[in-house]
Amino acid sequence: MTEYEQRALADAEHWKITLLKRPSAFQRNAKQLQNKLNKKVPESIHKMITESIKKMVETTIIGSTITTKKDYNRHLSFEEREAEIKATISKYRKTAAVEGAGTGAGGLLLGAADFPLFLSIKMKCLFDIATIYGFDVRKQDERLFILYIFHLAFCSEEKRTEVFALIQEWNQSSQHNLDWKSFQQEYRDYIDLIKMLQLMPGFGAFVGAFANYHLLDHVTQVAMNVYRLRLLSSNEKNLP
Repeated sequence: MTEYEQRALADAEHWKITLLKRPSAFQRNAKQLQNKLNKKVPESIHKMITESIKKMVETTIIGSTITTKKDYNRHLSFEEREAEIKATISKYRKTAAVEGAGTGAGGLLLGAADFPLFLSIKMKCLFDIATIYGFDVRKQDERLFILYIFHLAFCSEEKRTEVFALIQEWNQSSQHNLDWKSFQQEYRDYIDLIKMLQLMPGFGAFVGAFANYHLLDHVTQVAMNVYRLRLLSSNEKNLP
């Protein structure tokens, strides 16, 4: 293992500890407040979000519209791959921020339209990350793995340990099934407050740009650390 790989693995192990530690009292109170505010989100927005997530899951599993490079340069070192991944994330962050600001400034209808668009940006970015790390996203198992990364990034504290355990045991298990109800409900709960603020007149553009930028940054950081652990802490010392 190179010096860079050792540092990357150490960073991922530290991230894992932070991820799985019990939430603070402040975080628990903040979650309770968010749950109360989520009840104020119009039912039409709830339905739109649920339908968008359902379509995203179906698209990811079937793979009919999400495309990426079929193969990646297998001669790149782990450090070179991560440099390419960081450049890719930077590109997607800017795209997400611009898209969020534009739809956020448009009020209710465009703000609602932002949700499925932003989902597609996040998933396309995750597909590119997986491909650069060397995984074949044409395989359904790898597509499901990407959905679990997405789920881990946005699930509740109560669900996080369970989802992470499934991810950690991925290479040892041959049975992978997505809990669709848990997936869509927890992501909807996580995102509702942010999307509600984005729909507010005169406020949506700023929230849209800020939220999209940081939500994309969050899910991609989860993805990088998950793949680091999968590649560097496994018995498979060679990159795919």
